[in-house]
Amino acid sequence: MNSEIHHGDAEDAELKNGITEKIIGAAIEVHKALGPGLLESAYEECLAHELFIANVTFERQVPLPVAYKSIQLDCSYRLDFLVEQTVVLEIKR
Repeated sequence: MNSEIHHGDAEDAELKNGITEKIIGAAIEVHKALGPGLLESAYEECLAHELFIANVTFERQVPLPVAYKSIQLDCSYRLDFLVEQTVVLEIKR
């Protein structure tokens, strides 16, 4: 059994934890302000605003190509958010 500690792994985990904490905080702010029952598009717009305020980089509606047995499928999947090029975030109401 290898007992080496990989500092890069610990730093990577710490970075991801920091990102997810900011995402969760932003989502809680949106939920406190809007409550339940609105369309996903409303939550998406408000969450984008909260992430911007928190100085978190993100992309919205990122295309996700799908391949099946080397064939590119003609599907139009999109990620609601790709946060810090690391975390995929899908809005559900």
